[in-house]
Amino acid sequence: MPRSQKPFVTVARTGTARPDTTARPAQITSYLLCAGLCLITLVYGLLPGLLAVCVGQLLAMGLMHTQRFHRVPLSPAMAAALVILMPLLCVLAVMLNARGMVFGALAQYQQLLHHLATTVLQIREKLPPDLATYLPEGLLEAQTWLVDFLQSQAQSLTHLGTAGLRGSLLVYVGLLVGALIVGTPRPTSHGPLRDALRQRGQDFMVSFRQIVVAQFWIAGFNACCTAVLLLIALPLANINIPYAGALITLTFVAGLIPIVGNLLCNGVLTLAGVSVSPMVGLVCLVFLVVIHKFEYVINAKIVGRRTNTSAWELLTVMFIGEAIFGLSGLVAAPLFYAFVKKELQAQQWI
Repeated sequence: MPRSQKPFVTVARTGTARPDTTARPAQITSYLLCAGLCLITLVYGLLPGLLAVCVGQLLAMGLMHTQRFHRVPLSPAMAAALVILMPLLCVLAVMLNARGMVFGALAQYQQLLHHLATTVLQIREKLPPDLATYLPEGLLEAQTWLVDFLQSQAQSLTHLGTAGLRGSLLVYVGLLVGALIVGTPRPTSHGPLRDALRQRGQDFMVSFRQIVVAQFWIAGFNACCTAVLLLIALPLANINIPYAGALITLTFVAGLIPIVGNLLCNGVLTLAGVSVSPMVGLVCLVFLVVIHKFEYVINAKIVGRRTNTSAWELLTVMFIGEAIFGLSGLVAAPLFYAFVKKELQAQQWI
């Protein structure tokens, strides 16, 4: 019998067991509450906070069960306290020593976007004349649109202060909530709705761990391969692509978004290569194609094995999520889909 169909029983005063008729309504109510929470998260821009809750809970549980750095496992309260204090210590270190580094990184990404915009305008001049004649005349409109988009993104980085502060506070509150979930003692009373909600939360955390951990390894693999290309292989041939550090960081961060993030990195890295020469851009493109062949194997072994989700399913839900909710829907779609699929599998519906 599946775990969701396991009947709740109560013992009457006569000592006989009878089924609890509140179990099924409580389970349905838990599904409705989870669906409402996911919808509110997307509509009101609370996705970073929700992801931070999951990260805080994973960090606290990881500290509790890690005995590599201490002989005695940490208590839930101590693990939660460490998760709460670590971001504050990081902020203090940034304010004291690395504030200029943060603003320098933002300025570097602004320069990168302006550099890409200039490259887009000069594509026809950079290509050989014989090849440039085959470019369609309508390409100028696409170039203009892409340049305007890149410059608008560069301009938005200058107004990142208020939005970044609000997002940082939201993320920290999420970490705080996730840590307190682990550090707060569980109540002794157990009702059907409480048990059902706890089960939904556990399933959501399992889906989060599967998706995020798998994407983390894939993003790390992409970033390492990109670093080898930009910092070792091309410099050995006396070729230096500008803003290599920013490109490597962008590869890792964007790689955390399944499929779409990789496509974004491909376009940016290829365009950065074209800014040096068309041949360098072609080398970057071939390199990325080869790397993504290895990614198929990694995706099949990590993401596919853990979530039982294929690429076309992820693309479909990400397209729908982006069309309805924008960037938040794009990021949340794989996680929410994995959670829904896990619940359907638990009910033996699929």
